[in-house]
Amino acid sequence: MKNTPQPSRNSKLETRNQIEVSAGLVFRDGKLLITQRHQGAHLGGLWEFPGGKREANETFEECLVRELREELGIEVEVGEVLESITHSYPEKTVLLKFFRCRWKLNEPRAIDCHDLKWVTSSELRDYEFPAADARLLQMLQSSPELWRSEA
Repeated sequence: MKNTPQPSRNSKLETRNQIEVSAGLVFRDGKLLITQRHQGAHLGGLWEFPGGKREANETFEECLVRELREELGIEVEVGEVLESITHSYPEKTVLLKFFRCRWKLNEPRAIDCHDLKWVTSSELRDYEFPAADARLLQMLQSSPELWRSEA
């Protein structure tokens, strides 16, 4: 009998400690939106690019639209994938897809995150991010053309 992964009880797509996550790079006026994880969460207190776990019935793009609406109350248009990273933590492996997003509607609010900030490229180094974001952070800091607001 074949061992096929089953979705977890919370309907998030998880297979043998692997999760799939969509994250948004939302630029506006030369700044990038980052959010801070809740203290009690995995990697609590660290900063990240907003997004979340993909549910079994949705695309990565649909996941990101839903997550940004739930987490920040904003509407975005999802653009191209800027980076795709698989990172293993001791307790799980994460497949992260980072999408360039165009902010469309509503001012972001910290609905389902501890805090949020609009930061410049040089300010990124002032915030602590999860290890999985290291390659993307390096790309963001070395590619000024990414910081143009238009998606």
